[in-house]
Amino acid sequence: MIEQQLDSYNPAERRQALVALCQQVEAGKIKLPTPGTDVNLHAHTFFSYNAYGYSPSKYTWLARKAGLAVAGIVDFDVLDALEEFLEAGRLVGLKTCVSLESRVFVPEFASRVINSPGEPGVSYHMGAGFTSAVQHPFLAEMRAAAAQRTRDMLGRVNAYMRPVELDYEKDVVPLTPKGNATERHLCEAFERKAAQVFPDPAQRAAFWKEKLGDAPAAGAKLQNLIRAKTMKKGGVGYVQPGKGSFPLMADMNQFVLESGAIPTLTWLDGTAEGEKSLDELFAIGIASGAAALNIIPDRNYTPGVKDQKLQNLYDVVEVAEKHHFPIIVGTEMNSPGNKFVDSFGTAELAPLVPVFLRGAHIIYGHSVLQRQSGLGYLSPWAKKAFTSVKARNEFFERLGRELQPANEDRLRGLTTEIAPDQILAKIH
Repeated sequence: MIEQQLDSYNPAERRQALVALCQQVEAGKIKLPTPGTDVNLHAHTFFSYNAYGYSPSKYTWLARKAGLAVAGIVDFDVLDALEEFLEAGRLVGLKTCVSLESRVFVPEFASRVINSPGEPGVSYHMGAGFTSAVQHPFLAEMRAAAAQRTRDMLGRVNAYMRPVELDYEKDVVPLTPKGNATERHLCEAFERKAAQVFPDPAQRAAFWKEKLGDAPAAGAKLQNLIRAKTMKKGGVGYVQPGKGSFPLMADMNQFVLESGAIPTLTWLDGTAEGEKSLDELFAIGIASGAAALNIIPDRNYTPGVKDQKLQNLYDVVEVAEKHHFPIIVGTEMNSPGNKFVDSFGTAELAPLVPVFLRGAHIIYGHSVLQRQSGLGYLSPWAKKAFTSVKARNEFFERLGRELQPANEDRLRGLTTEIAPDQILAKIH
């Protein structure tokens, strides 16, 4: 019952529940495991869309129960979960970090698909290691543009779905804790509305058959089909994006840098023309400030199969290592059926675990030092303190590995005159 309360839309109730769980831990009624080597730094919360309804507090608690070494969240176009997640991590003794995801346009790839299927020049892109919910014009514009895209899409899909039509304010917004509705919220709302308009299952199935060509069982299959048939390429709600549809990658990188976070390239699976041009993709990203890479491992291999997709994964890791990019990994949980954490024990992923764990520790170390003193991974202090990216990585990895959440305050108020070894001495 207490865990269920963690997903309340009331933030006070979520915090009350988390405190109650921590009290049970202190009383010995709940035993938490020693953190291991598994990580998930790419979990979406219900502030953009989580298929299981997880709040930042709920994900924090479950990650600590699962013994994750580091846990991170990433939401689309908003940082609404940041303060809650970082505070929750401190409460439960979990190493945490916060990222932001959106879509950008890359002019140099205007004629090539990168990692947004069927959309040349458009790329999913991230900022990793945000430490405050910044009041930045770029972030406000991202949120407003995302909301307008969702509203516009709903208008087009509504016209097709009649008599099953949604009222954005009444049917969609209540599915979100802070109004950041996505395509996936629309799909859930359409499923609910159809059940109201057609309470008879046979009539409802006939409706879906007419509109979607099939009538799968309620839930994930139906919602995914709604999205595929009406909101993705070829669907009535889809509009082909191009230059002007999304901000330039360079502009998003500038916002991320100004916010004290790390501009981060994202990787799908290496099958599109754009992702095949690995060296060019990295060079363009680096030129505008990119310094890390995000991968969703579960998309990049089939257990027991050595195929081109797996080789692509190994290839991009190799290139990222060559550029000394910390690699951030995790599963999204924004679609039913997504894992809570990747299967790092598989033969395909096991060789990469040290690389993934190193990246997680670097981002955590950056997050704490940036939040406490402004001395993060790409800060002027870091650029002055380290003679190479390799040396910088070694420091932030060690900091993230050895620092414990209970000791984060020891790094507060440090000056730019401090040396790296002095920082490490403070955390023990």
